[in-house]
Amino acid sequence: MAVLWVLVCCMTSAACAQQGAPPQETNAAAQSLPGVQAVNGQATGSISGTVTDSDGALVAGARVTLASDGLKGVRTAVTDSQGHFLFAGVVAGAFRLTITSSGLATGEVSGTLQPGGSYEAPPIILRVATANTEVNVSSLTKQEIAIEEVHAEEKQRVIGVVPNYFVTYEKNPVPLAASQKFNLGWHEILDPTTFLFAGAAAGVEQAANTFPGYGPGPQGYGKRFGAALALGTSSTLLRKAVYPSLFHQDPRYFYKGTGTVWQRTKYALSTAVICKGDNGRWEPNYSSILGSLSAGALANTYYAPSDRNGAALTFESGALSIVGEGFAHVMQEFLFRRFTPHLPPTGATQP
Repeated sequence: MAVLWVLVCCMTSAACAQQGAPPQETNAAAQSLPGVQAVNGQATGSISGTVTDSDGALVAGARVTLASDGLKGVRTAVTDSQGHFLFAGVVAGAFRLTITSSGLATGEVSGTLQPGGSYEAPPIILRVATANTEVNVSSLTKQEIAIEEVHAEEKQRVIGVVPNYFVTYEKNPVPLAASQKFNLGWHEILDPTTFLFAGAAAGVEQAANTFPGYGPGPQGYGKRFGAALALGTSSTLLRKAVYPSLFHQDPRYFYKGTGTVWQRTKYALSTAVICKGDNGRWEPNYSSILGSLSAGALANTYYAPSDRNGAALTFESGALSIVGEGFAHVMQEFLFRRFTPHLPPTGATQP
């Protein structure tokens, strides 16, 4: 009777243990290593390991995917608080582990599991993902992509010196938010080269006695310098930030880079009077035209009274600004890109 009682107790305990066993390794680290089992007549074993980062800290919550010759599909496990994972009942043969965790580069381990064996993977170290790590762009919002594009554009300088912010070489750039248009505008206005160019323009005007109402000498030069700086500031702010925000237009030049010389020249010149809206469609460039005219009208308030000439000066300044923009875009298409380092790959832009 004692022997039968012990046998009954052992059978009951085994049945209870079998009913309480988890169906898969989602909580794998909590399971104990199994003994030799058989699946379809093939001996099985276990695969386990520990995941850390490059500083040696244990990585909890890492996703471990198992693929093997004797397995249809894949099996997954998640590391516990100690960075440990375990796959039980794995058919013997070659296998591959893929380990992923947010913010860390993907790791891989390959090996061969012997029949009835227990494979302990060598230390698995996941390093911090670098800038070269592939990013799933579809998971980023348009605003996040635009921020990255603007950061790249803020580094664009012809021969590494002259700002080249308002041009994009991306194949499908994301529209800018109003704040980003103003941000690029102020970056250009406050750049030291803006003051240098205003000083050079004032020197040319002084030598040619342009706007004689300012007079000669240092005082006349100072007035010409102030007027040139004011005109450049108002033109940039109105054409590149204020009006583009009001009309929902993109103030950047979209580099074409393909086609014949004539096709590219015609495209570059046309962008002085047409532009892309924030909706991605080409439309009349109200921002540049009105911005140029507004800047010309504003110039009447600070040019010498004898040189203002009312509406004539307004339209003259506006026309010169539009023509200058068309010429600048031709230079963008054929010259400036060659002397602007660290640019992204280009793609064709169709007008």
